[in-house]
Amino acid sequence: MLIITLQRKKCIGCNYCVEAAPEYFRMSKKDGKTNLLRSYQRKGFFTYKESNHETYEQLQKAAEVCPVKIIDVRIK
Repeated sequence: MLIITLQRKKCIGCNYCVEAAPEYFRMSKKDGKTNLLRSYQRKGFFTYKESNHETYEQLQKAAEVCPVKIIDVRIK
């Protein structure tokens, strides 16, 4: 199981995560910050659980290119 977490409040809207993993991230037209698609929010963190491990590299790339390091990808 992959667990992807986003701290949306700290997003600066650079769009790098969308470029790296467009199936998981989308920029908001309202405030210019990224949204983690199909996620749920809890205490300021947006979380999505994925059973497909084949997307790990793509999601890890999104986490690595984030200049403010607000994306976390873990295998559980």
